[in-house]
Amino acid sequence: MLSIGDKMPAFSVMDETGKQVTDQDLIGKKTVIYFYPKDSTPGCTAEACNLRDNYHAFLAQGYWVFGVSKDSQASHVKFKAKYELPFPLLSDPTTAMLQAFGAWGEKKLYGKVSMGTLRKTFIFDERGILTRVIDKVDTKNHTAQIL
Repeated sequence: MLSIGDKMPAFSVMDETGKQVTDQDLIGKKTVIYFYPKDSTPGCTAEACNLRDNYHAFLAQGYWVFGVSKDSQASHVKFKAKYELPFPLLSDPTTAMLQAFGAWGEKKLYGKVSMGTLRKTFIFDERGILTRVIDKVDTKNHTAQIL
């Protein structure tokens, strides 16, 4: 489990275009990494569109924004195009990155317990040091929670 002051966990995943993205690529800019369960579902779409609609505010404050789920690159391409998302979507089909960040765990839905992606957001400074974690994401107002 990541705590405030921890260094960004090491990871290497592909974005929707097939470009490799690693933790080292993110050093030098403030970074928002948000984990979400599934492309094109109501909550995940609301969250992504809220971040999209306020993307200029993130850029103005010097933030890079990355969405991460275990969906395939092909799924990310469709999701990104359909909703005109301006930020990269990282594909983590092995859940290695999700687990490294503590965004993979037990979920309860209708009384049934399963393993899955936990909706969480991590904010890092330019040095890759964790400054904030948002565990209770308001999908429709997520930008306000972050900024």
